[in-house]
Amino acid sequence: MKYRLGIDVGGTNTDGVLLDRNMQVVHALKTPTTLDVETGIYNTIQKLVEESHVEVTDIEFAMLGTTQCTNAIVERKNLNKVAVIRIGAPAGMAIKPLTGVPDDIKSILNNHTYMIAGGHEFNGDEIGPLDEKKIRTIAEDLRDQVDSIAITSIFSPVNKNHENRTEEILREIMGEDVATSLSSEVGSIGLLERENATILNASIIDVAKRTAEGFEKALQSNGIDAKVFFCQNDGTLMSKAYTLKYPILTVACGPTNSLRGASFLTNNKDAVIVDVGGTTTDIGVLVKGFPRQSSIAVELGGVRTNFRMPDINSIGLGGGTIIRIDGDCFTVGPDSVGHRLHEEALIFGGETLTATDVVVGLGKAQLGNPEKVSHLDKDLLQAIYNQMVNMVEEAIDKIKTSAAETPVVLVGGGSILLPDQIKGASDVRHPENGGVANAIGSAISQISGEIEKIYALSKDNRQEILDGAKQLAIEETVAAGADREKVEIVDMESVPLAYLPGDATRVKVKAAGDLALA
Repeated sequence: MKYRLGIDVGGTNTDGVLLDRNMQVVHALKTPTTLDVETGIYNTIQKLVEESHVEVTDIEFAMLGTTQCTNAIVERKNLNKVAVIRIGAPAGMAIKPLTGVPDDIKSILNNHTYMIAGGHEFNGDEIGPLDEKKIRTIAEDLRDQVDSIAITSIFSPVNKNHENRTEEILREIMGEDVATSLSSEVGSIGLLERENATILNASIIDVAKRTAEGFEKALQSNGIDAKVFFCQNDGTLMSKAYTLKYPILTVACGPTNSLRGASFLTNNKDAVIVDVGGTTTDIGVLVKGFPRQSSIAVELGGVRTNFRMPDINSIGLGGGTIIRIDGDCFTVGPDSVGHRLHEEALIFGGETLTATDVVVGLGKAQLGNPEKVSHLDKDLLQAIYNQMVNMVEEAIDKIKTSAAETPVVLVGGGSILLPDQIKGASDVRHPENGGVANAIGSAISQISGEIEKIYALSKDNRQEILDGAKQLAIEETVAAGADREKVEIVDMESVPLAYLPGDATRVKVKAAGDLALA
């Protein structure tokens, strides 16, 4: 029997699961997340193997979902020194790169910024020739000065020739190992937001590399020689090479894994998923088994971007959320004891009142030592609990697109905080193994491929172009490691661009399929 290993690293716990080839859960568990992350991953893998009695040689796939890249951006830690090249002068010089970006992150990233001639029109025609001489001068200037380079050209999602040529010249002069990020491969239409996403992607390449190598080292230390994949935020997988080129796509993969895991555990492809962790509650919507994508520009660490992100509503409520009482008044969070729950919560002998203490004090969960919270006023605890439930109900209401009741699935280790009846829910489900839905989501993930282009669609060529776009997405998916026989189109949209002349239409197609088994 062959197995697949799924790991998801959260702020509080590192969750692990082993699935067999029939996608049945063999064993699942949680261990505390460690400061260096790698140790927590190692501990989780070691414990999984020991308790499941699975032969390590039978583990053929290993998947990791992690928040490391997100944290690096939010906390401004371990970021690369980035050079920014914008291709589009003189048309694209009115607003400089990194305009509107917070000063603290700008001071880290904005070491070298260049704007050069080139770029394309919406239909793919050149605005002007690429200034290759200037690029060669820039490449000489950047030797040993930066860690990575972000390249953005006007309308490159339509025609990326100038970005590709710029990358070729940089590699020719600076060496093949220079880390480059191309905006045509990161974001969508919209120059400034796409440029920002590309810069952030370039800034976390080293973080992604350390995380990937740490995961591989943890596997090797446990004697596991498996094919390694990393989770991206659309609910599918990518290879190590792809991850190191596009680490920005790992942002928000944790909540996405939970949504996919919840879908798998309940066999429900359309529902609201509430993932309660130790620090936050993340709420998302499943559409045909995949997370609903955000349709608006997304801010990441205060930076406005337009790369693909799941539509997630997060609130500061989790198992470790700190409750403060002042007489008859109280506050719920938003701060949390996080991975220190087992040291700081009252029921575990600590001195901090947490959300977990509240549910134990009300007899709604069996955990720790209930005697440690028996002295607390039950009416006050009930009022706190009501506020916690109200917070989740309001968050669910905000993410719904209609007033109709909808199925709600509760997952995550902190799901014990919530009741079996929630306003706005047609029914509430607590699936078995829901506590590790995120790890299950990483283990069951499929390979995906996606294309996004602008075409001149007409009544005569529409079907031919759409069929061609579908085939391109399928080929991308197969190239990434999917079984061709099991690839299908999971999402497709064509949006006329009224602000552009002619019949310009943005076509976006996504395909997904199961991993090709050895």
